[in-house]
Amino acid sequence: MPLKDCASRLRQLWQACANDYRMTMVIKQNLELVRERIEHAAARAGRRAEEITLVAITKTFPASVIREAYELGLRHFGENYVQEFETKAPEVRSLDGAKFHFVGHLQSNKARRAAELFHVIETIDSVKIAKRINELSAKKQVMIEVKLSPEQTKSGVAPENLEPLVNAIREMPNLELSGLMTMPPWSEDPEASRPYFQRLRQLAEKFRLPCLSMGMSQDFEVAIEEGATHIRLGTALFGSRRSA
Repeated sequence: MPLKDCASRLRQLWQACANDYRMTMVIKQNLELVRERIEHAAARAGRRAEEITLVAITKTFPASVIREAYELGLRHFGENYVQEFETKAPEVRSLDGAKFHFVGHLQSNKARRAAELFHVIETIDSVKIAKRINELSAKKQVMIEVKLSPEQTKSGVAPENLEPLVNAIREMPNLELSGLMTMPPWSEDPEASRPYFQRLRQLAEKFRLPCLSMGMSQDFEVAIEEGATHIRLGTALFGSRRSA
């Protein structure tokens, strides 16, 4: 390789290392702050921080970010798109103890790959999808997404249709129904999410489901106060989302 090309390649490698280091430091600092906030929110609710699972939402970020977050102690990662995670999976599937959650709307034609790629599917919203995952999985932990917002862009089963879906999943041998998930309307005011989190907790108690996946970067402290067992954070950990 010509000397000029070697020098150019070295500069590229140095820049890549510098970028990785900066990203690692950003995640480290953000994670420390997030953990403090989790502890304070849990204390306000008379809970222990250890009761809350932090799911790092890594959509649009490369596999290298997942690996960096893993090295800093994170073990749960969430992705919104099956096809996107499919490209990252070969680089992260060897991370011992890492669990990958599917948190996007699941279409039936993506069910097979979702069942293969993810440990937890948080967004079951119909008997049809549940049956498909049950047929494709040896054993799969799932949650039901509940639509508590009137927004047309939100997915999930309506509360009045939740009971038959819960009962149907409980009859499926390959699905382990652990809880409920929801996504309130986005608001800069965290308190605006509280009624939605309270309603999801009430539904979980009604159906004796232990897990509540609720709360994102802007409102996770309120979610913890209302009983969240899983919070889904992207921006609070990694900064502004990259373009998809």
